[in-house]
Amino acid sequence: MFDSGLGGLTVVRELMAAMGGEDIVYLGDSARVPYGIKSLETVRRFALSDAAYLMRFSPKLLVVACNTASAAAIDVLQERIDVDVVDVIGPSAAAAVGRTDRPIGVIATEATISSGAYQRTIERLAPGREVLVAACPLLVPIVEEGRGEDDPIVLHVLSDYLHRLQRARPGAMILGCTHYPLLSGAIGKLMGPDVPLINSGQAAAEEVHRRLVDTHLQSPRSAGGTLRCFTTDNPRRFALLAERFGGRKIDDVMFVGTDELECITEPTT
Repeated sequence: MFDSGLGGLTVVRELMAAMGGEDIVYLGDSARVPYGIKSLETVRRFALSDAAYLMRFSPKLLVVACNTASAAAIDVLQERIDVDVVDVIGPSAAAAVGRTDRPIGVIATEATISSGAYQRTIERLAPGREVLVAACPLLVPIVEEGRGEDDPIVLHVLSDYLHRLQRARPGAMILGCTHYPLLSGAIGKLMGPDVPLINSGQAAAEEVHRRLVDTHLQSPRSAGGTLRCFTTDNPRRFALLAERFGGRKIDDVMFVGTDELECITEPTT
């Protein structure tokens, strides 16, 4: 599983709650975070190198635990990798469509919104459904800094980003970044109780669970799975913040340099 930083640990948290016997290798590309303000071409290159590194561990499934990387690279990853690849956009869109027949709101990074990936996916699942989007470029760095929902800066930024969606009152709203669940309380208060929030990390974890069960690849253990974490930046800082995202203490975080990732041009199986 990989993400641009710590956000994908929210997917790990949901997956380990549902399938506690699975062994997970996680790569957080914190040195190059945020992906969401970069071009789709750059994010695609990053995603390919992230995936290629993880294929060294011979996984049975790869999770793209980043909405921006899913938007930029899911098609090419599915073409080049021989194991099943799960993204976060498809499961989140399906969950939202199944929750309401009204317009659907999406908040995400600039790159995810500009890619049109959510809009296209929802249109395929529910032709003609209105999609209301809002790019929220500051939320990822704010969350990675460790700021919480009660921080005045967080509340001010959220109020600015959400004001148009507050007026529109969508039938459901997708948290289109795996960092955003850490702000779901504040987002929920601003949007109101009649706008259910779709957690993209939870939706992705449910899809992983389904695919592993359907393909009979799930671990026979119900508990005892391991989590190995790698980061391209400061392992100590990653470990300090990781518990907030993943819901568990992570003591051993290993460093891998971006130079090592960038020297890998193709995912290997």
